[in-house]
Amino acid sequence: MINRRDLIKHLSAVPLLGGFLGQGSAEAATFAAKLPARNLAKELGIRTFINAAGTYTAMTGSLMQDEVVETIQGAAQNFMMLDEVQTKVGEKIAALTHAESAVVTAGCFSALTLGLAGVLTGMDPKKVEALPHLEGTGMKSEVIIQKGHNIGYSHALTNTGCTIIQVETVEELEKAINEKTALLWFLHIQSDKGQIKHEQWVEIAKKHGIATMIDMAADVPPVENLWRFNDMGFDLVCVSGGKAMRGPQSAGILMGKKHLIDAARLSMPPRGSTIGRGMKVNKEEILGMYVALEKFVKMDHKKEWKMWEDRAATIGNAAKSVAGVNVETFAPELGNHTPTLRISWDAAKVSLPVKLLQENLRKGDPSIEIMPGENNTLTITTWCLKPGEEKIVATRLKEELSKAVV
Repeated sequence: MINRRDLIKHLSAVPLLGGFLGQGSAEAATFAAKLPARNLAKELGIRTFINAAGTYTAMTGSLMQDEVVETIQGAAQNFMMLDEVQTKVGEKIAALTHAESAVVTAGCFSALTLGLAGVLTGMDPKKVEALPHLEGTGMKSEVIIQKGHNIGYSHALTNTGCTIIQVETVEELEKAINEKTALLWFLHIQSDKGQIKHEQWVEIAKKHGIATMIDMAADVPPVENLWRFNDMGFDLVCVSGGKAMRGPQSAGILMGKKHLIDAARLSMPPRGSTIGRGMKVNKEEILGMYVALEKFVKMDHKKEWKMWEDRAATIGNAAKSVAGVNVETFAPELGNHTPTLRISWDAAKVSLPVKLLQENLRKGDPSIEIMPGENNTLTITTWCLKPGEEKIVATRLKEELSKAVV
């Protein structure tokens, strides 16, 4: 439960909220004092767990920091005009990310759909209402992506009515571009699976006067990625808010060129009769996302990385103390770039299928989630752990591995 005194102190210290909320701090304090002391997870029989797997949507992303939760609670005490909240917050986000403009969306997937909608319709309200029906509207209808980037998230683009055109080489890309081409879309986490790299993708698009979009949903850290692709020249950049930045899981950010963001907002609430009407983001999420982003940009990332490494070392040392167990520490380059443990074992020395280990950890008290691989291999990340949980994971992992020693 949030301490009432701390809540009042923090709300009064947040500049953005001070301007929006006025006397809301006192009201928020009263609200906080009335919050029921209920453990709903326990009451409803919902399993909670130590997350040593990562920021997966199915595992509810990441945990919001206290400042974000307090912001959400404070914002809930006053009415605001939704468009004004988006505009004011968008200006702050754009300044932090080197973008011309920005808007908070209902996750990264929503940002993809809305961004492309803006490209297709421009500021024409009739075209906005026509989506996803493109025939006879004069709107373009094709999005080009590299074959290695087409792993499912591109479905957000077909929500607009567009067709996906796959290419592999520069020659195929040049041949595929035509009067129907609306967008060249790039998936950063799969950039090593395509022959055409970021800069060349943007260069070819600019040569033909076609907009570009990059999906970098889970690709911070490093924090520099928040402005790297804006600086590179991508017209639209989409990112998840509820992963490393620890904003609301249902929030994301669409940023980029102002004329495209303005157009994308025509397909967003509070406007109706649009394909984005159901992608509503409330004022609490918008403000919470801004505070999460601001805190993430300003944090000591070297200190954070060292903490993750220390936690990984604690778990890794415990695991490799068991005969037959091997531990490798690495950091994925393109997404979820954090210290990660790859733990494997010799089946002749440790008789324990990885799926059984996963179930044993899951059914323990406390419950622990890891990410199983193949051939007696699993991965563990530490960036979602609360302080001290690395010791619990280390102890339980060693226990389960030790019991299976042949």
